[in-house]
Amino acid sequence: MLKAIIFDLDGVILDNEPQKGMAALNVFSRHGAEPDDNYYEPFIGDTARHMIQTAIRDFHFTLSEEELLNEVETEKRALLKAEGYTISPGAVALLKNLYQNGYYTAIVSSSPLSEMERAIKALGIKKYLKKLISSAQSKEPEQDIFQLALKELGVKAEEAMAVEDTETGVNAAKAAGMTCVGYLNPHSGSQEMKKADVLLESFETIDYRFFKNVHSRSNGIPITIANTKHLVIAEMTVEDVEMMYEIYKDPEVRKYVAGIDEYMEYEMEKQAAYIKNVYSFYGYGIWGVYSKTSKKLIGRCGIENQMVDGKEEITLSYLLDKEHWGFGYALECCRAVFEYAKNELDIKRIVAVIDKDNRRSLETAKNLNMEYEKDIEYKGRACKVYSISL
Repeated sequence: MLKAIIFDLDGVILDNEPQKGMAALNVFSRHGAEPDDNYYEPFIGDTARHMIQTAIRDFHFTLSEEELLNEVETEKRALLKAEGYTISPGAVALLKNLYQNGYYTAIVSSSPLSEMERAIKALGIKKYLKKLISSAQSKEPEQDIFQLALKELGVKAEEAMAVEDTETGVNAAKAAGMTCVGYLNPHSGSQEMKKADVLLESFETIDYRFFKNVHSRSNGIPITIANTKHLVIAEMTVEDVEMMYEIYKDPEVRKYVAGIDEYMEYEMEKQAAYIKNVYSFYGYGIWGVYSKTSKKLIGRCGIENQMVDGKEEITLSYLLDKEHWGFGYALECCRAVFEYAKNELDIKRIVAVIDKDNRRSLETAKNLNMEYEKDIEYKGRACKVYSISL
């Protein structure tokens, strides 16, 4: 169960890497160095001390580490006084949302605790935070900052998530056994965050549910989309593929469905990739439909991105075991998908592309209040396009 989300300060909560880089370059230039504008980039996510140690070797400075560190800190404060703090868009609203929904939030940084406290006070977000954790406050310098954060928060690694904007930060979070979100800050340089469980471009469109879902997926827990009177709609697992294959084998079920593979191993490989990539990237996909009575998979239903007549659309798809035809389950699961798409995903339009001879599905589309738009050829079949505005 997810209990805590740990955010990096620099480059995640604060969009301050350009300011930090400028401070260092200004100091180096004053002492006769001529670093190019990209010199700072490799040190994003690293400690200021390591940057200073490298600069002393690269530029043959005669000043000590401490003297240069103090100058860079003074320059940073001067730039900060002139320019102020720049917070990542949506970060404050997100921290508030997490706090209101009972999650612990913490901010970690390699910066001194006093510097962190000044930033948090200026941003007015202290009340939303459980802990501020600086690697500089550890009595054991080799201790990983995430291990320290977990200890301070009193949670286990499997109960927490990290949000990082650098390869170094992501690797540290994963090494600590945590789920990690890679935050794509364009000011953090070119970062290889392939170990992140998911990549995020903005905080503005997410809330606590995003973290809850990512955490569940990273721990192999399918996310429930809807509970209806007779059905549960949830993300499918690799193990569900075998049951889905049995449903596919019925000639009447597969009659109007293009692209069904007959090779179980290949289908299972596709489903594993689908779970990892599609569910997490879009937040939607083709989900499993499960009977509340038997607890078994009886079909699939959901939405996915498809090119329809030269236009990218979000399309409805469903398929049920023949034994469950005629009970209104198609309407039940499709209505639940529409509600989820509207309320949770803010989707405005869904289309259905239906084989012109598929009488049952054409009738279902009408009963869902979908409107006929046009006839098209789709994947080699003569089809009718229906749509609904949510």
